[in-house]
Amino acid sequence: MEPLSPLEQALHAARALVLADLVAGEVAEADVVSLVEDSVAERRWWVEQWPDGMAFVAGLIAQDVQDALLDRYGRWPLCPVCGSGDPHALDVEPELGPDPHWVCHKAGVKVAAVGSLGSATGGMTSS
Repeated sequence: MEPLSPLEQALHAARALVLADLVAGEVAEADVVSLVEDSVAERRWWVEQWPDGMAFVAGLIAQDVQDALLDRYGRWPLCPVCGSGDPHALDVEPELGPDPHWVCHKAGVKVAAVGSLGSATGGMTSS
C-alpha cells in the first residue's frame, strides 16, 4: 500500500478533528457524518486548486459542517462558556488560517482547538 499524499493526510486529520468534536457534542449520527464526508470531498477539490490552502482544511471543514448542521438541525456547537442568555454557537477562528479554534464571541474567549471540544465540555453536550 502506498503512503498517503500530504493532501490526503491533511484531509484525514481534518476529518478526525471534526468527528471528535461531533462525538464530544453527541451529534455524530450517520447523516451528520455524511455531512463531514461531503465537506471533505469538496475541500479535496478546493485544495487541489489552491495547494497553499492545505493548512486551512480543518477549520474550513468545521465551518462547512457547522453551516450544514445549522440548515438541518440548528446551532452547533453550543457555547459551553456562557451559562445564561440565549444559547449560541461557537465560531471557528481564524476563518481562513492554520490552527483553528472554537471561539465564543460573546465572552471573547477561545474555548478549544478544533478537535478538542470534548476537553472543553467534559465530553458532554452543552444544551
